[in-house]
Amino acid sequence: MTVKTILARKGTDVVTIDPAATVAAATTLLNERGIGAVVVTGTEGRTIGIVSERDIVKALGARGAGVLDVPVSEIMTRKVVTCAQHDTIGELMQTMTEGKFRHVPVVEQDRLVGIVSIGDVVKSRLEQMEQESNALRDYIRTA
Repeated sequence: MTVKTILARKGTDVVTIDPAATVAAATTLLNERGIGAVVVTGTEGRTIGIVSERDIVKALGARGAGVLDVPVSEIMTRKVVTCAQHDTIGELMQTMTEGKFRHVPVVEQDRLVGIVSIGDVVKSRLEQMEQESNALRDYIRTA
């Protein structure tokens, strides 16, 4: 199973934000959309960063409530790890585990085409395990 399979099921909509938007605006956006991260895009829609709930909490803890008025570019994660649609779920799980992050933008030819969360990966893996289990049951019944 690949990242493309997940995107086919969940869709390719990605919530983005301008680097000049405030942290307060990013917080509102995360809350309104019920998501855990927003991709920061620059000129021509290129991914230049990502802001997660964790980034915001870390900034609040270090700088206090005043951080809500600064641009997201000041707190965003700049080194964004991405994946491609052809990457396997196993590869993505390993990347997320090693990097200790829960959201990975999907990029093809320098273009943002989706985002995958750890929840998407777990759901996909559980469905795959259920299919394998059902196939084994069917095989045992017919043997």
